[in-house]
Order: sequence, then structure tokens, then C-alpha cells
Amino acid sequence: MSIKTIFLDRDVVINKEVQYLHKIKDFIFHDGVFKACLHFQNLGYKIIIVTNQSGIARGYYSARAFQNLSAWMLERFEENNIRILDIFHCPHDEQSNCECRKPKPGMLIEAQYKYDIDMQKSWLIGDKEVDIIAANRADITNTILVKSGHKINQADSNAKHILDSIYQSNKVILN
Repeated sequence: MSIKTIFLDRDVVINKEVQYLHKIKDFIFHDGVFKACLHFQNLGYKIIIVTNQSGIARGYYSARAFQNLSAWMLERFEENNIRILDIFHCPHDEQSNCECRKPKPGMLIEAQYKYDIDMQKSWLIGDKEVDIIAANRADITNTILVKSGHKINQADSNAKHILDSIYQSNKVILN
């Protein structure tokens, strides 16, 4: 039986922006992220994180550093009674010809096949138009673009909703 999923970008959606974030001491959760995720779980959604991590390809940090930070982040979610089903990441940079780096839909499609996800009932919450494009290419039409400090050209966005933060998604995702 297919599941419905909330796909979350990591940087700027879950945590405050830190360029090439890879140290636990620099990780700061956005206010309301845990309440929003509890809301999603209560509606029966599974949560999956999909994140571009070009800092690995650029040599700014290792895959192990990313995994360590991810494990620490997952522990914080668990402490708040939130289960993250999985984390998919693209370690490549913009020059790569990979299929996983957003705006390509590779990570979303991989998750769809791995977990039998109903993309029509799922949502993606991101902070950049590349997130929205990847979602649309994977047949996800329910999309939210969060500003969280970014200036967004709303007229050019394909996002279904544009909000100030993930916390406001509780007013948009209702079933």
C-alpha cells in the first residue's frame, strides 16, 4: 500500500542557513520545525529529508561529517517524538552530470521506489526553486517554498504555496 510523504529540504527549511553546514555546533533548528513535523505525523505522513550537499564534492567536508551531523539531527527529531523515515542526499556539485542533484528528481524518485510513495498525495517543502522543479519533475504538485530569510521572486515561482517558515505549513497541509 502506498504511503504519503512530506519531503523536506534540510538547509533553511529545517535549520538556519550556514554555508556548507557540517558541524553540530553550527546547527540551529528553525523555530516550529518540531511542531510542524508532529503535525505531519499526526496526519499520517511519513517524513523524508532530501538535500543537496555539494560541500562533499567540493572537499569542504567529508561524507562521514555529513553522516555524523545527520545522525545527531535524527536524534533531536527522535527526542521530540518525530520519526524521519530516511535522508537522501546528493554529494555532487553543479558541474556533475548526476541524476540526484536537485532540480533533477533522482532523490525523490529513488525514495518513491524504495518506499512505495504516492507522489500525488505527497508534499515537498523547500527554500529554492530547484526544490520545486525537482518535485514537479517527480509528479509532486503539492509544494511549499519557505522564505526563512531568503528573498523569493514569487511571480516566477512554480510553488503552490509560499510561506515565511515551515511552521506556517500547518495551516496549509490539513489532511
